[in-house]
Amino acid sequence: MGRVRYGARSEAEISAAGAAGSRLPAIWSTGVTAVWESDPEAVAAVLPPPLEPPERPLVRVAIGRVELPGHPLGAGSVAVAARHDGHAGWYPLVMPMSTERALIGGREVFGEPKKLGEVTVERDGLVVRASLARHGIAFVEVRGAVDGPLPLPAPAEKLDFYFKFLPAVDGRGPGGHGFDTDPVLVHCLRTEKFRKLEKLTGDVVLRESMYDPVADLPVHRLVELTIGEKTTDQRGRIAGRVSARALLPYIHQRYDDTRQLIDAAPAPAPAPDGVV
Repeated sequence: MGRVRYGARSEAEISAAGAAGSRLPAIWSTGVTAVWESDPEAVAAVLPPPLEPPERPLVRVAIGRVELPGHPLGAGSVAVAARHDGHAGWYPLVMPMSTERALIGGREVFGEPKKLGEVTVERDGLVVRASLARHGIAFVEVRGAVDGPLPLPAPAEKLDFYFKFLPAVDGRGPGGHGFDTDPVLVHCLRTEKFRKLEKLTGDVVLRESMYDPVADLPVHRLVELTIGEKTTDQRGRIAGRVSARALLPYIHQRYDDTRQLIDAAPAPAPAPDGVV
């Protein structure tokens, strides 16, 4: 009988796989980033404890195409600014990925809120369009035109906050709070290095989606709109365990919860006086 590949691997094979994984080459991506000021109350409302609202209610969308050899990857994120224990960072609400492989690792290792989705980054001359879509809805679209090069920033560190947890096998778990064990808060630190960065002039369109309701974080003022090429590494650590009871009201952020159907879409804003 030939080798059964689902069978146990030897210690040597396990060590070789780990060594190979630690020697990943620099992987470059082309991506669009938009940052805007939103409603302070809306940003505060989506932050599970112990995360705290920032001084400035910022929202950031990143939409990228990762140049993996033979397997290009679309990767996106919609995050709000947050603070924890004196550290300023970002709390991603949804991270669409175009492949299952990219989705699984991030969710299982770091607790990233990744979901399968459609990620588009297109450039035709100076015209740029990027979007995040799921369930047939492009819930974020960035449109713009290149407005010239920007100075390359020095390599910089960026902090993201994630909650890592497993829903309880019996639906309740110890203490009846819905988790197998107490969730943990993860600090994920990334170092970004750019080789190209350009300014965009354009806008951000948020569309209503019952599955990805980022339209609740309206664009009041664009702070940043760019397209660039960068490489990123990441490392994480557990900052501590968090209250299961406090996190439970927020775990629907991670899933396509059909009960969100009862959530009404926000009412349209009234037209200014004299406008029909």
